[in-house]
Amino acid sequence: MTTRSPRMPGILPALPEHLSALLFSSTERRHLDAGEVLFAAGDAGDGCYRLEHGLLKVVISSPKGDERILALLRPGALAGELAVIDGQPRSASVVAVRACELSFISRAVFEKYTRQHPEIYRYLVNVLAARLRETDNAVAAASFMTVKARLARTLLELGELLGEEEDTGRVVVRHKIHQSDLAAMAGVARENVSRVFSDWTRRKTISRSSGYYCLNDIATLKRSVDS
Repeated sequence: MTTRSPRMPGILPALPEHLSALLFSSTERRHLDAGEVLFAAGDAGDGCYRLEHGLLKVVISSPKGDERILALLRPGALAGELAVIDGQPRSASVVAVRACELSFISRAVFEKYTRQHPEIYRYLVNVLAARLRETDNAVAAASFMTVKARLARTLLELGELLGEEEDTGRVVVRHKIHQSDLAAMAGVARENVSRVFSDWTRRKTISRSSGYYCLNDIATLKRSVDS
C-alpha cells in the first residue's frame, strides 16, 4: 500500500545517529494517559518531546471549539520541535490518543549542542523545506479536493500509520476512530462523513469489524483521491 504520509519529518530523527544520541543522552521522561494534553496552543515553547511509545494527535481549534486534527504521531516522531528553534509559543495542541511515554529535550540543551555541532543546521534546512511542501499540499487538498477525495486521502493515510494488511489484501486500521475524528482530520463536516461512508459501505469499499475500519478496496480509495 502506498500513499503520501501525513507525518512531517522531524529535525532530530533526520540527524545522524551519533548526533541524535548526544541530544537524547540525558533527557527527562514523561508519561501521559489517553486523553491527557501534552501541551496546548499558546503554551510556552520551552523544548520538544520524542514519542517513545503510544500515539499522539496534533490539533488546532477554532474560537467556536471546532477541532482540526493536523497529524497523528507514532513512536519516533517529535512533538513541538519548532520551539527549540525559535522559542515561540506552541502553535497547536498535542493530546495523547493512547497512553504515551515521551522524552523531553529543552531548548537550552538543544542550543548547547548546536553550538558544538553547527552541522545540525544543514539538516534543519531540509526539515523546514519539507514542512513548507507539506503545507502546500494541505492547502491544495483543502482548496481543490472534493469531500470524497479528502476522506479517501485520510483513510489511506490512517492505513499507512495504523493499518495492518491481511491476507485478503484489505487493511484494518487498528484504532477505534470516531467519524467526528475523521471529519476533523479531513477538514469536512461530520454529516458529509456519514453520507460518503454509507455509500462506501454499501459498495463494500470499507467496512467495520470489532469497531475498527477495514479498507477493503484500496484501489477504489486511491481512484477517489486521484479524481
